[in-house]
Amino acid sequence: MSNIDLDSGRARFEQATDFSVGLEEEFAILEPRRLDLIQGFERLRDGASEDPQLMESIAGELISSEIEIRSGRGDGHGAAIALQQGVRERLFALAAEHDLKLGATGTHPWADYRVQHIIDTEHYHRVEDGLKYVAWRNNTFSMHVHVGVRGADRAVQVCDALRPVLPLLLAISANSPFLEGRDTGLHSVRSQIFTKSFPRCGVPDAFGDWASFANYISFLVDTRSIVEYTQVWWSVRPHLAFGTVEVRVCDMQTTAAESAALSALVVACVAQAARDLDDGRPRHDLAPRLIEENMWRAIRYGLDGELLDLERAEGYPARAAIDRLLAWTEPMQAELGLRIEFPEANGAQRQRALLAQGMTLAEAYAATVNETEAAHAGSAQSTAEVN
Repeated sequence: MSNIDLDSGRARFEQATDFSVGLEEEFAILEPRRLDLIQGFERLRDGASEDPQLMESIAGELISSEIEIRSGRGDGHGAAIALQQGVRERLFALAAEHDLKLGATGTHPWADYRVQHIIDTEHYHRVEDGLKYVAWRNNTFSMHVHVGVRGADRAVQVCDALRPVLPLLLAISANSPFLEGRDTGLHSVRSQIFTKSFPRCGVPDAFGDWASFANYISFLVDTRSIVEYTQVWWSVRPHLAFGTVEVRVCDMQTTAAESAALSALVVACVAQAARDLDDGRPRHDLAPRLIEENMWRAIRYGLDGELLDLERAEGYPARAAIDRLLAWTEPMQAELGLRIEFPEANGAQRQRALLAQGMTLAEAYAATVNETEAAHAGSAQSTAEVN
C-alpha cells in the first residue's frame, strides 16, 4: 500500500514560504589510515544519541559507509548555511572521537561496491529488493538543495523551467572522476552510475501543472511501480513533504566554500525561475533529447568541455555556464542577498590535477580528504595519511 498523499502535498505547497532553504550533504565514512570505505554509519548514529541537535540532523543513505547531514529549514540561504556548518562541525568532531574520517567527493576512488552493506531500514531494503544490482552499484555521494516555492502549480512549473539548467549545474559541480581504482575519463561518474541507472531518474518531463504531475504519480502508484514518493529520483522534483523544489543533480562538494557557492547558485536559479514565471516571461519546454545532449557533455567533460546553447544550436565553453547562470539570476541574487564565488577549478579538475602532479590515486584522495577536513572540522582537523 502506498503512503503517498498528493492532497497533503499540494496543501503544503499552497502554504509554503517562498525561498526558504534546506541543505542535504552525503559524506563517505572512511577508515582513517588507508581511507577505505568502512561500515561506520551505525557507530556514528549511536554516538550521536547524546547530541540531540546532531541526532536530528543525520540520516542513513543506502550504504552503511555513508552518512547524510541535513540543515533543516532556514528562512534563507545564509540561515541554512549557518545551520549546516554547525552540524558539519559536530559530525566531524564525532567522527574523530570514533577514529573515523569523512570524505566529500561524488564517488570513492577505489572502493569495491560488492563489499558495501545496505543499511537496515525498511526504505532501503525496499530499494534493494526493487533494484538489486542497480542499488548495490550505487556507492555515490551528492548534495541536494531544497527551496521553498509557494503554490503547487507554480512549483511544478519552476521544476519545468529548471530542466535545461540541470546540466549546467552538474558541469559546475562535477567532482567524481575516479572509480574502482582508475580515472574513468568522466567528470561525474556518479551521475553515470546513479542518474543513468536508476528508474524515474535524471531530467523529468515537463508537466505544466500540478494536475498532470499528480496524474503521473497516481499512475505509478496504481500500477504498483512505487509505494513511496522517494522512489521518484528525478534530478529536480517537487518535494511533497516539505513544499520545496528539490534540486538533486549536483555531486558532493569537497569544501564548505564550494557547498555555499553551489547551493547559493541553486537557490538563485529556483528563485529566478519563480520570478520569471510570476512576471510572465515567455518560456517553452525543450525536448528531453536536447537536454540529454548537455547532460552527457556535463558527465563526460564537466567544465573542461563545451555545452550547447540549446536555443541557438551552438556550443560554448562549459566554464561560461557559471557566468550565464549568474547573469540570468542577477535580479534574485540581489533581492535575496546572495554572494556567489567559485574557485578557478572545480572538484573533478582539482582531483585530476593532483594526478598530473605525480600523485598516486591514494595520495590524491588523501589530499582531498584533508581539504575537506580543513574546511569542515575547524580545530578538530588532522592530517590523513595513506599507508
